[in-house]
Amino acid sequence: MSKTLFEKLWDMHVVMDIDSDAALLAIDRVLMHERTGGVALESLALAGHPVLAPDRAFATMDHIVDTRPGRGDATLMPTGTAFIQATRQGARAAGIHLFDITDPRQGIVHVMSPEQGILIPGITLVCPDSHTCTQGAFGALAWGIGSSEAEHALATGTLRVQRPGTMRITVDSQLGPNVSAKDLALHILSRIGSAGARGKVLEYAGSAISALDAEGRMTLCNMATELGAFTAIIAPDQMIFDYVQGRPFAPQGADWDAALASWQSLYSDPDARFDTDLRFDAADVVPMVSWGTSPQQSLALGAPVPTAQAVAGRDTAEAHARARDYMDVTPGQPVTGLRIDGAFIGSCTNSRLSDLRRAAAILKSRHVADHVRAICVPGSSQVKAQAEAEGLDRIFLDAGFEWREAGCSMCFFAGGESFGPQERVISSTNRNFESRQGPSTRTHIASPETVAASALAGVIAAAPVRENSL
Repeated sequence: MSKTLFEKLWDMHVVMDIDSDAALLAIDRVLMHERTGGVALESLALAGHPVLAPDRAFATMDHIVDTRPGRGDATLMPTGTAFIQATRQGARAAGIHLFDITDPRQGIVHVMSPEQGILIPGITLVCPDSHTCTQGAFGALAWGIGSSEAEHALATGTLRVQRPGTMRITVDSQLGPNVSAKDLALHILSRIGSAGARGKVLEYAGSAISALDAEGRMTLCNMATELGAFTAIIAPDQMIFDYVQGRPFAPQGADWDAALASWQSLYSDPDARFDTDLRFDAADVVPMVSWGTSPQQSLALGAPVPTAQAVAGRDTAEAHARARDYMDVTPGQPVTGLRIDGAFIGSCTNSRLSDLRRAAAILKSRHVADHVRAICVPGSSQVKAQAEAEGLDRIFLDAGFEWREAGCSMCFFAGGESFGPQERVISSTNRNFESRQGPSTRTHIASPETVAASALAGVIAAAPVRENSL
């Protein structure tokens, strides 16, 4: 019987069927961060339950920890230090892997995990974070959970899972020379809306997806949660296998050969059936930017803000008006040219080395506008070190960017770091909700190239055709 990739992964991990719509699945990896990890570990310890497999559980400091140089346990968040120290104490007591603040492997969980080979094809992976879908880019079944589910997974190595539906989005032909995976994600969001993949396992396929590198695939899968998806997934190929091989926690030696043989069967059969099947043409995708307070409220750079009537099938009139008022934009007005106060490159969406390289190619020998506060937060300590080895930090600093330590704080105000009230920010993050990057801050999401070009111009602006080298 033909199966989708998701169905193969599901069947590989079923411990027992609970009913026709749910099963108990074996969980191969549990990831945690200090915002929820300490809570789960403390609760588990109080209940007297040990971690079943400490070697398959990992914790990092990313959400609350400060991103400023010289950081320690102190944060701008009043209770932040307690979260950090509770996670450290709980991780050490449980014997799980901990990537602490000063560990060179520390980083945003969805950046650090593939770097270390914790993420490999064919596994189930859970984390108390909604963007865990990022890690489906390697052919893993990865999804976000709550703290109580994390406790259950840690204690039993299993989770009860309601079987999701299936959806395939095929993207054929090629993205243009100045168009990235982030633009593709925003293009799809603007077409099918934030509920377009609700409750589904979304498989991306097609020639344009195969042409993406590993980091582009992670960017695309990262944004699946903005479509309402249970998770996203892409069949692994030789490029992914090459990326994984040799990483610290990846299989080695004979185990590698066995794993590779298994991974090569991880694809949807040609005649597998999906509940929903959509197609897009990559040639239709152009550089994108959001105008409102939902990722679905995105448009092509240069296009006018739509009227409420034009998007009535997706936004209610009330939601449209609220977003318009919050962002201080009017229908018919192009977003391009709006004066910005801030520029941000970071987040689990676009903070990897390739993102920094593309932005640096635009920033080199130039300077951001005098009125713009520009910040770059590499996705992990390893990304930061690699970027510094290549001299990218010098390009960002010379251009007027702040060069920070790895973390999530500037992305969503978790650790108290923020831009100012009503400041307009162009950002490589994944969400533009009200107050996402600080109280009353107005965030426009876009690719790192668009963020870099806008920082230079002082207004939302298109990037020049990509320069291929620094």
